[in-house]
Amino acid sequence: MKWKTIKQKAVYYGQFFPFSFNALFFTLIMIWVHHFLYKPVPKDDPAPYLPFILLMAKLVYWFFLSLVALSVASTLLCFVHYLWLKKKKNIKLELRFSTSTKGIQNRLYLNATLEGVQRPILGFVNGRLFYDDNYLTDAFSLLSATYNEKHFFRKGIEGKSRLILPDIKEYELKKAFVSFQDMLHLFKLSISEPISGHFYQPPMADQKDDLDVYPKSTEQLEVRIDQLRRVDGEHLNYKDFETGDDVRRIVWKVYAKNRELLVRIPELFEPYASHLYFYISFYSNQKKNVLFEDYSKEMLNYFKNYSWAVYKNLIARPWEMRYVPDQNFLMPENLSKEDYDTKVISSSEWQQEKTLSEYFNVKKGAVLCISSFTDPNDLATVLDQCDAGTVVYFIKTSHAFKQLFALNWLKRLLFIPPKDRLSKLKSRWMLSSKRIQVRKQEKAILDVLKTSKVNWAVL
Repeated sequence: MKWKTIKQKAVYYGQFFPFSFNALFFTLIMIWVHHFLYKPVPKDDPAPYLPFILLMAKLVYWFFLSLVALSVASTLLCFVHYLWLKKKKNIKLELRFSTSTKGIQNRLYLNATLEGVQRPILGFVNGRLFYDDNYLTDAFSLLSATYNEKHFFRKGIEGKSRLILPDIKEYELKKAFVSFQDMLHLFKLSISEPISGHFYQPPMADQKDDLDVYPKSTEQLEVRIDQLRRVDGEHLNYKDFETGDDVRRIVWKVYAKNRELLVRIPELFEPYASHLYFYISFYSNQKKNVLFEDYSKEMLNYFKNYSWAVYKNLIARPWEMRYVPDQNFLMPENLSKEDYDTKVISSSEWQQEKTLSEYFNVKKGAVLCISSFTDPNDLATVLDQCDAGTVVYFIKTSHAFKQLFALNWLKRLLFIPPKDRLSKLKSRWMLSSKRIQVRKQEKAILDVLKTSKVNWAVL
């Protein structure tokens, strides 16, 4: 068993251990204070103010112990009441996930509610979610009281917290933990809640400057554009011969076979367009085992964030934008178009089934996002078939680890430990062999873009 798995299981089962390090530290401090306050006073002419100071210190000591005892007792009573509600009224932790948008930056929030449960006096009620394989979220608080409209007494407690998860993807919810703690976090009484379901972390992106983009597909003459676009004729570009048609466009092969006069419809160019097709390629030409490394996961998060920024820019345009995913997902039917696209982008992973040439439609596709894992040879094949109306965004995923090298080493000298997975990877990226491989492929992709006819930008 790997050390990482052992650590995750230890954290999981540690939720049920009632005592904390604070309890040991508090006990030792109280024993020392009690011994100091109640040790015999020297009889050889003590200071006249010493008894008064000791009396005041004892009052503070017992007052503080009374507060702690009240907090501990109320925590225990509220936990017992919660167990009774679970057994008699089948009370469960209710969870609701919501996405709040500030500008175009998505944030995932969790709303948790416990009906009928009371909050301890000078205590806390916290929760944690157990998801995927032995992973736990940070603790979230349930401290806000909920009231009935016609009654004064509380009907339960609730809390709203922001969830910060390591990856932009869909998560599988396994369990939840509800914990009751006293004011000093001396002990914790926890119980697991059987909860199942799925939730996802949406991409978060900043607004980016967009290139001039025009649709290539005209299905309805709705929005006028600056460039003429080809519109295919009906009936496979043929129609019946009519008076006034050019006899040079008669299809004599059809006439010889069916004795019907058909003429070819010339290609029409209209100054209108209605649909812009948007493509994001998650194809990776790396080895399969590399796709599950932490470096690849962080680069995938970076790619999703900046692809989402491009998406938000395009969806604000006057024409209808259609995102074409390269992976299939089962999604609820009641989702709006933007929510559906958001979930698809969030749930997408690096894949090796559909190459860029198999995925991108050069006739319809107006905007394409590619990553540092795109095959340069396959990209060259696709771009040879594209014209200047195609816009390609090259998202350099190595920028996910970009930071000041000197500042990074200064932090290491000061023994400041990295806080999260990305910070840890940034500290090792400069000396990683992965960096050399990715930078080499990014250079090859840039060489292909520079020799192509398309409009392109690097994000």
